[in-house]
Amino acid sequence: MTPPAILMLSAAHPPDDVRIVAKEGAALAAAGFPVRHLAPGPDGATRLLHGVALQTYPRPGPGWWARLRGIPALARRAAALRPAVIHAHEPDSWAAALLAARRCGARVVLDVHEHYPSRLDPVLPRMLRPFGRALVATACRLLASRADAVVVAKDGLEGWLGGLARCTPVRNYATPVPVTPRRHRAGPLTLLHLGALTRARGAFIMLDALALLPPGTRLRLIGRFTDGSEAAFRERSLALGLAAQVEYLDWMPREEALALAAEADIGLVLFQPGVENHRLALPHKLFDCMLAGLPVIVPGLAEEVAAIVRSADCGLTVDTADATAVATAIQALSDPAVRNAMGRRGRDAALTRFGWAGEAARLVRLYRLLTPSSNAAIQAAIAAAPASVWPSARSPR
Repeated sequence: MTPPAILMLSAAHPPDDVRIVAKEGAALAAAGFPVRHLAPGPDGATRLLHGVALQTYPRPGPGWWARLRGIPALARRAAALRPAVIHAHEPDSWAAALLAARRCGARVVLDVHEHYPSRLDPVLPRMLRPFGRALVATACRLLASRADAVVVAKDGLEGWLGGLARCTPVRNYATPVPVTPRRHRAGPLTLLHLGALTRARGAFIMLDALALLPPGTRLRLIGRFTDGSEAAFRERSLALGLAAQVEYLDWMPREEALALAAEADIGLVLFQPGVENHRLALPHKLFDCMLAGLPVIVPGLAEEVAAIVRSADCGLTVDTADATAVATAIQALSDPAVRNAMGRRGRDAALTRFGWAGEAARLVRLYRLLTPSSNAAIQAAIAAAPASVWPSARSPR
């Protein structure tokens, strides 16, 4: 019998998003489900990655209003593929999934990546933020109440959606990637930051901390500035006399990024205070640094991140708004023996108790419950879909 087909639906995430494709999609494809990710990108581009068929559609335009106006069109695109389950990854794609399900009879899974009620905080006066949060939370709970299942990417997100009775944890834990971990040696330190760079992610604190460290210390940045602050960052590095100590590398495939990460000495995760999603963060970069054998410096305010680092004893927690505190923590890790020990503990933890395998198994169990073979409606929807629409369950990964 043909396995039920799953459509991963995105309104904003890139076609090759790590959580959606390399983690969830790959886990479901390995379990025998045909999986497709429909995401914004070059119109009509298709390819196979980790057993998941990637399909793109043109972006409706810049900004939230364009995304909201694009919900009906996204729903039509999703319904036309006639999946058995639509797994949606942002609030606007949640709405599109529920609309599409009314057309094609699919079941709907909502994936909660972050604390959406606080997303309006930067654009609202402080006195209106509680109202804004309540409004967004109510809308999200209404959408969640219409779904067949809700999964959360990190602990702490379930509270405003009805608690664990309504939500299934599928945490953003580490997926193993072939990488030779760092063998730490004496000498000048190389600091590493992976992923998107912004003021709120501590980019300028990195520079201020670097200015307090020995002249041979270097900062390697793998990723892009996403808040328009790169010019100001470069100007600040020049003003501090640090331009020669900062290395800028663009986005690259994860395997390449990890190979370069394993040449560094300390991983930096410097989320700044005042952002609710920073308190609830569980970033891929944390686990990538751990897999590469790097000790990490992380914010004490990021509850789950700090708990993981303390539990694994693989780094230090600091006040990330204080450049002196960050520099002091870096100097505390100057001994290569300390870094080697922390790096080994972090890598072991990322491959075991904080590994993706357990989360993948929980996701697959959820889908087994959602798509029993006796469900005639779902099987009829699969039978009605063109065979060319879905990748074979045995597609190479």
